Amino acid sequence: MATTAVAMADPTPLVTHRGGCHCWRVRFEVDAPAALTVQDCNCSLCRMSGFWHLIVPASRFRLTSGADDLVEYTFNTGVAKHRFCRVCGIKSFYIPRSNPEGVDINARCLDDGTVIALTIEPFDGRNWELNAGTLAHLSET
Repeated sequence: MATTAVAMADPTPLVTHRGGCHCWRVRFEVDAPAALTVQDCNCSLCRMSGFWHLIVPASRFRLTSGADDLVEYTFNTGVAKHRFCRVCGIKSFYIPRSNPEGVDINARCLDDGTVIALTIEPFDGRNWELNAGTLAHLSET
């Protein structure tokens, strides 16, 4: 007997969130649920910068202005592309090592008005190699 796979629609509707850096030169849009679940990583970089991770597929992210105002920082393996506004220094998004096919938005850089709830989950980035796999599903479409 043959079986047929049926694609199920995502039960969580997406809204368009807008955000960017402090000086508003870098601006973006991201399609994500209105009720967000983000990760609070305890690695040295995230802890020091207060980054709350909202990882999405690249197809749901649009840089709307400020491409020329971005500078990039890489370290260790060089896979993660940390992008900062050259004017105000804010990292509102980057390409994460855990999901290089996705985009990681700092939920703290989203504009007010479209987030109806925010759940913050701890993520053990100090032991990144052991835990990174738990994030892989976040950039899948």
